[in-house]
Amino acid sequence: MPAHNTEIADALDQVADLLELEQGNPFRIRAYRNAARVVRGLGTEVASLLARGEDLPKVRGIGADLAGKIKELATRERLPLLDELRRHVPAIALELLRLPNLGPKRVKLLCEKLHIHSVEQLHRALLDGRVRTLPGFGAGIEKKLLEAIEERSHVPSRFKLAAVEGLAAPLIDHLRKAPGVGQVTVAGSYRRCQETVGDIDIVATAAKGPPVTTWFTQYPEVVRVAAAGDTRATVVLRSGLQVDLRIVPEESYGAALHYFTGSKAHNIAIRRLGQENGLKINEYGVFRGRRRIGGETEAEVYKAVDLPFIPPELRENRGEIEAAAAHRLPKLVELADLRGDLHVHSTATDGHNTIEEMVEAARALGLGYIAITEHSRHLAMAHGLDPARLRRQVAEIDRLNAHIGPFTVLRGIEVDILEDGKLDLPDSALAELDLVVAAVHSRFNLSREQQTERILRAMERPHFTILAHPTGRLIGEREPYDVDMPRLIDAARERGCFLELNAHPDRLDLTDTHCRMAKEAGVLVSIASDAHRDTELSYLRFGVGQARRGWLSPEDVLNARPLEELRPLLRRTIA
Repeated sequence: MPAHNTEIADALDQVADLLELEQGNPFRIRAYRNAARVVRGLGTEVASLLARGEDLPKVRGIGADLAGKIKELATRERLPLLDELRRHVPAIALELLRLPNLGPKRVKLLCEKLHIHSVEQLHRALLDGRVRTLPGFGAGIEKKLLEAIEERSHVPSRFKLAAVEGLAAPLIDHLRKAPGVGQVTVAGSYRRCQETVGDIDIVATAAKGPPVTTWFTQYPEVVRVAAAGDTRATVVLRSGLQVDLRIVPEESYGAALHYFTGSKAHNIAIRRLGQENGLKINEYGVFRGRRRIGGETEAEVYKAVDLPFIPPELRENRGEIEAAAAHRLPKLVELADLRGDLHVHSTATDGHNTIEEMVEAARALGLGYIAITEHSRHLAMAHGLDPARLRRQVAEIDRLNAHIGPFTVLRGIEVDILEDGKLDLPDSALAELDLVVAAVHSRFNLSREQQTERILRAMERPHFTILAHPTGRLIGEREPYDVDMPRLIDAARERGCFLELNAHPDRLDLTDTHCRMAKEAGVLVSIASDAHRDTELSYLRFGVGQARRGWLSPEDVLNARPLEELRPLLRRTIA
C-alpha cells in the first residue's frame, strides 16, 4: 500500500533524529526536518500525485536528492538510509525517542551519562533523582516522563505464556473434533513464544459444510461471543482471555498462518519485499496480479520473496530478514538439543521431590544429567544449606551416582550473592562441587552501580560458575533489579563463566535481547528449569522458546553439550 503523507513525514523526522544521535551534519539534519514539515503541510497525498504521473511541487530546501527519497517512501514505504541508520543506533534510543520531551540530545545524554539500557532503568533513574541532574532536564520534565512511563504500564492485562498454554491446549483439542475441520494452529504472539500474551489467534482450515465457528463458540469455557460468522469468530473465555478464530481454505493456510503469527513489523517488511517484486502478499495468499502463485504453506510465502523459511520466534523485524537474505539465519536450539539441566532443587531445601525422584523425571524427559543446586544458608526461608549439610549432600550424590546407571547427578549449589559481593558459603565448601550457581536473592533496590559491582565482585570468586536468573525479575510481579547487563556479559566472557536463562515461566530471565547480547559476546547460556518439583523439569520448553527468540543455537547453550564436553567447561571456572 502507498504511504500517506504523515507516514512519509514521520520517516523523514526519524532520519533527522537518528542523524542527530550520530552527531551528523546539522545542515543535513535541518533539511530532513524541513522536508518533514513540508510533506505534512501538503494538501495532496504525494502518492496520489505520483500515481497520476505528476511530480512533487517545487519547494525551497527540497532538492533532487531529498525529492527522490520522498518518492521512494511514497511508493515503497521504506528508505534504505533509514534502515541503515536504525542498524547503527541502539534499540533503546529509538524507544526513548517515543517518550514526551525526549529529543535526540536528551536521549544521547541519558544513554551516555546514565547508561540507560531500558525504560525500566530510566524509570529508576527518574525516581532516584539522577535524571534531573543532567543539563536540560529538570523537575518539570522529570514529572512528565514519570507520568508517561507509568501510563505505559497501565496496559490491558496480559497472560504468562504457561497460563496461555494451559488454556489453549484443551481449546485446540475441542476444535480438532469439529466436523470438517483440517489443520488447527495457534498463531500470534503465543506462537512467537513471547513472555506474555494479550490474546490468542487461531488459524484453521475447513471444507465446505457446517461452520466450524459454531463448534468453536460452543466451547464450554466461552462466557461471551463477541462476533461470529462462517469464517471468523471472537470469544472471551472464563479466564478473561480473548480468542480470535479465522477459518481459511487449505490453499490459504500458510499465508493466513504467516499473517496472523506476526509480528506486524515483520509482516509489513515481507509485504514490502513482495511489492518490490510485483507481488501482493496478504492472509489469502501470494498473488501476481489476480493469479495466486503461493500461500498454501509459509515456506511458499517466504520463497516468493527469495527467502528461506524464518522461524516464528525470530519474526520481530530485528534483522532476521536481512540474515535470511544473506543465508545467515542461525540454526535455532530445540528442546531435543538439551542434554541436561543445571539448576534443580530437592527436598533438602525447598523442593518437593527427592533427588532420586528428580532423576527419574529427568530420565523420562530424555536428559542425561542434572545438577542438584540447593539454596545456601542465607536464604533461611528455604532452609538453605550450611557447609556441613552441603558436605552430607555431596556424599549422598556420590553414593547415588554409584548405582543409577547411565545418568549423572552433578554436585552443585545455588549460593547467595551477598550485598558486598561475597558468596554465602566459604571457598573450602564450594571447592567440593562440580559447579556453583550464584544468585541475588536480596537487596533488589540497590543502585545500578552498586548492584552491578556486587555481581562483578561475585564473578571474581574462584568457584563462580553460572549467574542464575540474572535480573531477578518475576514477570508481572517484580521488576528486574537495576543492573548493567552489558558489563556483566563482558565480565562473564573475560572470566569464562556462564549466564543462566531461567526457564521458569514466572521468570524467563534472560530476556531475548540479553540472550542475543550473550551470543554475540561468545558467552554460553545455561537453559535451566529451576525445578522445585519433578513436573517443573518440563519448564525447559519455555526456556527454549525464549532462547530461540534470542537467536541461540545449540552451540550457544551450555547444557546442549554431552557430559564429557560439559565437564571441562565447568572445570574452567572451578579453581
